[in-house]
Amino acid sequence: MTAPNLRTAYGESLVRLGRRDERVMALEADLGKSTQSVMFQAEFPDRYFQMGIAEQDMTSTAAGMALAGMIPFVHSFAVFATGRAYDQLRNSICIPNLPVRICGSSAGLSDFGDGKTHQSVEDVALMRAIPNMTVICPADSIEMEKMMECMLDWPGPVYIRINRNDLPFVTSPDESYKIGKVTLVREGKHVAIFAAGVMVSKALEAAAALDKEGISARVINVSTLKPLDRAAVIHYAAGVDAIVTAEEHSLIGGLGSAVVEALRSVAHAPVEFVGIPDKFGISAEGYDGLLVRYGLTAAAVAAAVKTLLGGKQK
Repeated sequence: MTAPNLRTAYGESLVRLGRRDERVMALEADLGKSTQSVMFQAEFPDRYFQMGIAEQDMTSTAAGMALAGMIPFVHSFAVFATGRAYDQLRNSICIPNLPVRICGSSAGLSDFGDGKTHQSVEDVALMRAIPNMTVICPADSIEMEKMMECMLDWPGPVYIRINRNDLPFVTSPDESYKIGKVTLVREGKHVAIFAAGVMVSKALEAAAALDKEGISARVINVSTLKPLDRAAVIHYAAGVDAIVTAEEHSLIGGLGSAVVEALRSVAHAPVEFVGIPDKFGISAEGYDGLLVRYGLTAAAVAAAVKTLLGGKQK
């Protein structure tokens, strides 16, 4: 059975890929016990490279491996994998469009204890802006395992955003998956809620609460933030009175921005964003407390819906 913890499921998935294809390599920035790349090290020590606290060197080395025909997976906390190595990602990997997989572990606020230096509130915006970079954000470990299965053959670089904690299962193990897919997880007629990552489960909770008030909400899991399926977004945004986006990321440059970009040339309902305000994170005793502090809750999603509707529904 799939583990609810995304890091555990990631490590297990990476080992499975390593068994299937000898081109798979793992590079680590001295965080293997946290990212769970140590699972790969235990089974394939000759294909595991401990690079130390040197994300720039690790990323450049991965580019060289890709040029030599390998499929390297690089690992660090999301804030370091994207920010510290941005120049190398841009120039050494994305310009030549190399098949390097960047695992941004402990993404968002999920590294609750280490505070603002270790919490990535801007990683999606950084990665979405680089040409050729694919950006994916699993809603649960089931979806993450399916994403990993797509990694061997996907052309060009991929950034995968991994939450540190256990997340509830919200996707079906039997449903087919491909990178780029936008998935309807709950049907509704009054409002469309586009969500990513942990906020998919919060959106589903909000939809259940809204249903008791006579408000019917459809929930859409946008697990591929780039390339975004614009046609699907337009389709799911049609015919509703309100649109809400929900993400564990800055309100600037993430899912909300991507959805509005997709809708820019068509008539659509008013849109509200639920996400992290324009500020850094903070250390806390627990993850749920941080989600409450930054308004990343089912109640916040429901409130955004009701504000847009103004008490009106069909």
